[in-house]
Amino acid sequence: MGLSFVAACGLYLVLTYLVAAFPFGLAVALAGCGIDPRLAGSHNTGATNVARLCGTRYGVVTLLLDLAKGLVPVLVARALSDSAVLLSLVIVVAVAGHMFSVFLYGKGGKGVATTIGVFLAAAPLPALISVAACVAVIKVTGFVSAGSLTLAVCLPILVFFLGPCALTLAALVVAGLVIAKHRENIARLRAGQEKPWRKGAAAA
Repeated sequence: MGLSFVAACGLYLVLTYLVAAFPFGLAVALAGCGIDPRLAGSHNTGATNVARLCGTRYGVVTLLLDLAKGLVPVLVARALSDSAVLLSLVIVVAVAGHMFSVFLYGKGGKGVATTIGVFLAAAPLPALISVAACVAVIKVTGFVSAGSLTLAVCLPILVFFLGPCALTLAALVVAGLVIAKHRENIARLRAGQEKPWRKGAAAA
């Protein structure tokens, strides 16, 4: 039983990776407006770049799909097992799959939507508070990247204090991945060269 459970978990983690690795942003942008987001804008397949290139509705569709690729695998994992170790692995694999997609030769999005998805399923209250903080920072600064970094910093802290604290390590790993994926944005923010989500927001 032990070996069969480990094998089943391994197979599920592989499936989680493949689902998370599917580049919904690329598919939506190509189907919706005929643009390859890897070749324009920020050259990213995430919702923000798709919205800038194709319009808000396409960005929202991408956001929801990328969120779902994190939400669904975690919900299924919770239904199948109460193992915190398995849940933590599914969380990390889902986010990493989105960021380092086999379908994009190891490249991918920055993982914010997928991060929200996995933690909405695994730690709803910390996720909702972190999203609220993210939205507030974007509204004040106009920078999506600043909001995304705020979310990444808040999540592990809130998971530790509000629970489930067994997922704190997974939250820390995911936060580290999100921050690492935003290293170019961090450099532009420091240099005052980051593009705001809306015109005039950075000067407000």
